[in-house]
Amino acid sequence: MTTLGTRPKRGGAVPPGPPPWAAPALYRLLVTDRLTLLGDAAARYGDAVRMTIGPKAIYLFNHPDHAKHVLADNVANYRKGIGLEEARRVIGDGLLTSHGEVWRRQRRTIQPLFQNKRLARQDAVIADEAGRLVERLRARAGGGPVDLAGEMTGLALGVLGRTLLDADLGAYASIGHAFEGVQDQAMFEMVTLRKVPLWLPLPLHLRFRRSRRELHRIADSLVAHRLRNPTDGEDLLSRLIDSTRHLPDARDRLREEIITVLLAGHETTASTLSWAFHLLDRHPEVRERLRDEAVSVLGDRPPTYQDLPRLTYTAMVLEEVMRLYPPVWALTRVALGEDEIGGFRVPAGADVMISPYTLHRHPAYWREPDRFRPERFAPDAPADRPRYAYIPFGAGPRFCVGNHLGMMEAVFVLAMITRELRLTGVPGCRAVPEAMLSLRIRGGLPMTVGLA
Repeated sequence: MTTLGTRPKRGGAVPPGPPPWAAPALYRLLVTDRLTLLGDAAARYGDAVRMTIGPKAIYLFNHPDHAKHVLADNVANYRKGIGLEEARRVIGDGLLTSHGEVWRRQRRTIQPLFQNKRLARQDAVIADEAGRLVERLRARAGGGPVDLAGEMTGLALGVLGRTLLDADLGAYASIGHAFEGVQDQAMFEMVTLRKVPLWLPLPLHLRFRRSRRELHRIADSLVAHRLRNPTDGEDLLSRLIDSTRHLPDARDRLREEIITVLLAGHETTASTLSWAFHLLDRHPEVRERLRDEAVSVLGDRPPTYQDLPRLTYTAMVLEEVMRLYPPVWALTRVALGEDEIGGFRVPAGADVMISPYTLHRHPAYWREPDRFRPERFAPDAPADRPRYAYIPFGAGPRFCVGNHLGMMEAVFVLAMITRELRLTGVPGCRAVPEAMLSLRIRGGLPMTVGLA
């Protein structure tokens, strides 16, 4: 008797893929350039690829129907896979990695915080944080370069703290560095197939332990502060405390859920905004049109929730940014039972990957897929592509719960900064994608600030 929802299918062909002797080259790309690994595999072998790297076989599926099958139609047959599994050392059974009833309980706890009625009341907070960022950047106008990626991380943490946790995360300046240590460790364990013991005193391992201790300290501090200063109970931190207090391992579960919220609540928005300002610098005509819209819609006032439907072009720009540089570049799963996807057999235990990065550049669904063209997402643009050809927030039951909050934040920030300032890339500095848990810019994004 199966409990996987859809009965596992048997039969089907083995997907094509690189020959066994290509394994060293594949492994080198897995370590150094994961996006090229996936892009080259899809371009050469098609929409279904089997790549054998050492003892592990990775099944890459790159068709909207494949994404729909794994993420929605037969979702019960799949649990989270490589990358996030390695991150479990810190986030444990947080919302990103949990399954079954644990995940459903967490989703029920978090979901009410993202209702439109509540989000509408957060507009002033987001506009205030964006306004503070504008003033910080304005103070650097005419000066040396600013690491805009770092500024976006600080902004996203500020918004997260005030909108969801009712807490000042500015008091925890180490959060960003701690998460870098966690991500570096997770990617290292992924590419080494967890064959390097964690007890070895390698610099990376030592840094990871420090990062984990720091994140635990921050989570414990947030909880202690909330217990000393109770609120009306409607913020996420209070809800997490209430939902875990009856569990036998309450302290560990609470830590894991808080750390997950801190990671997921800032990393993707900061990444999207960083890539947005990089692309606007490369496409001044888009930047000018975006600025014209901000001036026309907002004048010199802060944006409000009611402005969102009127900031149409700003939303189009962000949607195109997330097409080219989706913050979650890979959705990894492990097949619990044997399955068949697009006529290809997937054995039980197989590592399955749906990559928004490659799917969003599929030439069958995107004209000039590598070109930055916000007009693709115009309200009157023909809807001639499948629903699952564009999945920047995931899909199915595990669709990103915070997508509307993240979009409101990104629209406000993009409009307010572009209206006031002109951000310019530093000559000689390239924005290189780095596929970690999110798709960030390697080494940060140095930009100089001028007045618009």
